[in-house]
Amino acid sequence: MSGPLTGIKVVEMAGIGPAPMCAMMLSDMGAEVIRVDRVQDAGLGIAMQPEFSYLTRGRPSIAMDLKNPDAIATLLQLIASADVVLEGFRPGVMERLGLGPDVCLARNPKLVFARVTGWGQEGPLSASAGHDLNYIALSGALHAIGRSNAEPPAIPLNLVGDFGGGTMFVLTGILAALLECKNSGKGQVVDAGMVDGALSLMTSIYGMKAAGIQSDRRAENILDSGSHFYNVYETSDGKYVSIGSIEKKFYEELLEKLELDPETLPKQMDRSQWPAMKEKMVAIFRTKTRDEWCRIMENTDICFAPVLTLEEAPRYHHNRERNAFVEVGGQLHPAPAPRFSRTPSSIKGPAPRAGSNTDAALAAWGIDSAQLARLRTAGAIA
Repeated sequence: MSGPLTGIKVVEMAGIGPAPMCAMMLSDMGAEVIRVDRVQDAGLGIAMQPEFSYLTRGRPSIAMDLKNPDAIATLLQLIASADVVLEGFRPGVMERLGLGPDVCLARNPKLVFARVTGWGQEGPLSASAGHDLNYIALSGALHAIGRSNAEPPAIPLNLVGDFGGGTMFVLTGILAALLECKNSGKGQVVDAGMVDGALSLMTSIYGMKAAGIQSDRRAENILDSGSHFYNVYETSDGKYVSIGSIEKKFYEELLEKLELDPETLPKQMDRSQWPAMKEKMVAIFRTKTRDEWCRIMENTDICFAPVLTLEEAPRYHHNRERNAFVEVGGQLHPAPAPRFSRTPSSIKGPAPRAGSNTDAALAAWGIDSAQLARLRTAGAIA
């Protein structure tokens, strides 16, 4: 199997959240990724059911005792031939293991040492534990999401911090550093803090706030359910549709399909009339089923889509025709993205049980059978 990153070698220090998703995407795009699990984690937790551990798909797992000096020495051997090290530990953990960026870059000056954390490598909170929700809270993103200022902010799964602010920014950093290394011949450290990434995702919102377009109160703005033309509406069968008719011409088509005369309505951007217009549209959308609205509004410029459940999304005709889901080990996975015309990405296989590929994966990276035997005798690998 090939892809745009064929020939790139990555050592992934096992973790959860943004780092494994980044490693998954690197693997899907053709990189040779080896995942380093801790011996004590091998066979435990969700790793016992690898078919459900989608983020660890497509790459071998080795189990090592990271407190064993022989294991650390072997990891440094792997890193010496790698293009990328990817880790998602708290700041200082890799240094305490003897695998900090100074040590690794001394072994391999062309190495891209990619670090993804919640708070970043420095700062008053850098050593504290946290999760996606905390990181997006600090960025202002969490405050801005919700359908009512009288209720708590809505929790957008862990998409904004972990995967938007974390995975996508560390992945971008890795790719940029690899390109730069082709010119300079030098590696560098990529510090991807999820707070930083979430803040960057909020750039346009902060711009709208500076322009006086975005209120600091939820549900009063164009994109946060405040407007009637960018919203979600319930249909007569208890399902939902989404409307995103921001531009004037799209809004005019929406009114036409709703059989509303624009001459009898307030101006689209008259915010004082948004609550009344929402009530009007709530009543209209409840007169038909979701499928009936699909027949009326799909394939128009209204900016319309039905709100699909997780069960429905793989069966939706657009997703089916684009093969947006693929079967891996008997389970449906979202297909790799983005798509490439000449060097397509592909999923190399399901997630293995933690540590199940130790011997074969280390051998593929140049560790001979005699050294493997010594490492096992020393308890460095499982």
